[in-house]
Amino acid sequence: MLKFSSFLLLVILIVSGCNIKNGEEDIFKFKDSYVGDNSAVGNIVSKLQGAEHFKGFELKTKEKPYGIILNYDWSDSEKNYKKTAIYNATFLFALVQNADWITFNFDNQEYKITKENLQNWYGEDFGELKNEDELKKLAQKYMEDESVINQLFN
Repeated sequence: MLKFSSFLLLVILIVSGCNIKNGEEDIFKFKDSYVGDNSAVGNIVSKLQGAEHFKGFELKTKEKPYGIILNYDWSDSEKNYKKTAIYNATFLFALVQNADWITFNFDNQEYKITKENLQNWYGEDFGELKNEDELKKLAQKYMEDESVINQLFN
């Protein structure tokens, strides 16, 4: 009985270890979602930066341009708010096909980013990216230069 239990435990450990992502969902499964899809938007945001401080969202779908308002309960620096807004907006615009703008509410700071302005800031269409790694690489591209970050918000 002890040998059987040990063997069974070994099999379980091997099988669970083979799952590379260890239960994480691929965020790209939400590619081509719509602003009106509460579940998709909520799932995407829950996998992005600042998710532990995320407290809710509103979807603006009554008339174009369609938008998303994200609310965070988070006290941090303005620089970190801006980086989070850029990073999260990049993912949301790439995955939610009809999102035109996103407003980020952090504690006492509000940032609004439009899809058009963000694509112009990057100088490329991030909707064409095919996987999470490509999107992360793009999102990190200008994050070290604070003056470049501030250009998006001016």
